[in-house]
Amino acid sequence: MKIAFDVDDTLIVPAVVTGNRDTPNYETITLYKWFKSQGYYMIIWSGSGVDWATSWNEKLGLQADEIRIKQKSEDVDICFDDCEVDLARVNVRVKRFDNNISRKEWNQTKRI
Repeated sequence: MKIAFDVDDTLIVPAVVTGNRDTPNYETITLYKWFKSQGYYMIIWSGSGVDWATSWNEKLGLQADEIRIKQKSEDVDICFDDCEVDLARVNVRVKRFDNNISRKEWNQTKRI
């Protein structure tokens, strides 16, 4: 099975929420690591691009099998995202921290 995890608000909690810097979301990372330990094919993807996803794969030491742009993919069995999406056969929505805070400016100014 192929399992995909989004970066923003899924594997990390953005600086705009923490008030300091982008922070690992340890609960979701633990889930990622469980799937990885079971031998599943792991994908990290992001709507912010391959460079952003690659950077976080390395920073978090996740050793994804593949990095790609987040988009609907018939070959992905399960995806984890903070939004309601239709990107894989099964789409799991994870808890987003402090949804009342706008991510618009952060999305435009974030850096690798």
